[in-house]
Amino acid sequence: MSEERKVLDVSALPRVSWDHHNLLWWGTLGFVVIEGFTLILAVASYFYLRINEYDWPPGRTPNPDLLIPTINTIVLLVTMLPMRMVEKAARRWDRPTIVRGLAIALVLSMIAVVLRWYELQALNARWDAHAYASAAWGIVVLHSTLLVTDLFETGTFLAIFARGPAQRKIYPDVTEAAFYQYFLSMSWLVLYFIVYWGPRIL
Repeated sequence: MSEERKVLDVSALPRVSWDHHNLLWWGTLGFVVIEGFTLILAVASYFYLRINEYDWPPGRTPNPDLLIPTINTIVLLVTMLPMRMVEKAARRWDRPTIVRGLAIALVLSMIAVVLRWYELQALNARWDAHAYASAAWGIVVLHSTLLVTDLFETGTFLAIFARGPAQRKIYPDVTEAAFYQYFLSMSWLVLYFIVYWGPRIL
């Protein structure tokens, strides 16, 4: 005696989904929420320590230098432009433009990673010098982990698209990389003002 099996015909469903219809979009959003909350906690610690100090930075610690951090902030903001190009090209299935955009973004991300080391030196204090130094270093290092993650992600997508035609299901994924890049750059803009300008105006 055989059992009757129900079969659902899904042949009419799209093979590729974009934005909130794509599972990876929700994964990226979840990662952004988690990492964003981590940065908020670090900033909250920074301001909590500030209210307990008369001088900020304390003692004879000089204010952070602005040159390198400002340059790197500009680099990170400019990186959004090729990633926006990549996002639009992915929706047109335009692989050559995706490759060009990712290559530009990768170079800019590499520059940002190198400059990040000098940004830490621009804080003008060892990480263990006092509470101010630890809080400032903590914020910059936390964001640096996102920067390194983005560097590897961009490089991986570039390798996939540069070696030849990619599967169509990969194209929506690269738009999520752009989404993450926007978060990375815009969150740093806020942190830049807090860490490097904050001591001058708080």
